[in-house]
Amino acid sequence: VCPRGQRTDNNKICRECMGSPDRYDWLYLGFMAMLPLVLHWFFIEWYSGKKSSSALLQHVTALFECSVAAIVTLLVSDPVGSLHIRSCKVKKLSDWYTMLYNPSPDYITTVHCTHEAVYPLYTIVFIYYAFCLVLMMLLRPLLVKKIACGLGKSDRFKSIYAALYFFPILTVLQAVGGGLLYYAFPYIILVLSLVTLAVYMSASEVESFKDLLVRKKRLVVLFSHWLLHAYGIISISKLDKLEQDLPLLALVPAPALFYVLTAKYTEPSRILSEGGNGH
Repeated sequence: VCPRGQRTDNNKICRECMGSPDRYDWLYLGFMAMLPLVLHWFFIEWYSGKKSSSALLQHVTALFECSVAAIVTLLVSDPVGSLHIRSCKVKKLSDWYTMLYNPSPDYITTVHCTHEAVYPLYTIVFIYYAFCLVLMMLLRPLLVKKIACGLGKSDRFKSIYAALYFFPILTVLQAVGGGLLYYAFPYIILVLSLVTLAVYMSASEVESFKDLLVRKKRLVVLFSHWLLHAYGIISISKLDKLEQDLPLLALVPAPALFYVLTAKYTEPSRILSEGGNGH
């Protein structure tokens, strides 16, 4: 077993992690940092209601909480007081699950040599979630109590209660599936952003570009999804070859354009009426 901040080399000797995270590592940490923020925004919007004027302030507060938590997490990581972190390079999926590779020399006694081979990509996420939770509990209840007009007393704190549920879920997700998420997160971002955009545009009955421009909120949701699309594309390509990878970002608006151009042909009422006429 190696002390925290070290991992074994090819000769099974513990060496200190002196490297720095590469671009893909930072993109992974960015994805894990975005998860609680996106969930905060979703539940704030879900429970705020149409009459409430506090949703925007709660959105800003959630962004502030997650941003401060991310900065503090980097500052307390080694080297302390710097926004830079030292790390060990991820070589394969098994690096994330060293606890599954404890040897049993005589098939009776297990030698426990579990350590964080992907330092600090595994534990830094837990530290970040802890700071997010603490900051939320310090700031959000006071804010909601003062400004949540138009909501009943029981509804005011529902977005906070939701966070108390999804933070443990995110923690378990990182503990069990951290390595899988590390390799799959770009594709998860693309699939989820495509599905949620289609569901939102369908629920909002968007059938033309004019429908998108009518409300500012729809434009905000659209641009948010475009940012997620771009993030997913950048994560997959890693921008190793700029001349090849940058043109891929031109595909970002494609799903929304495709939806708007084909929505009128897939209107359920039109399909039913044409089916009825056919009979």
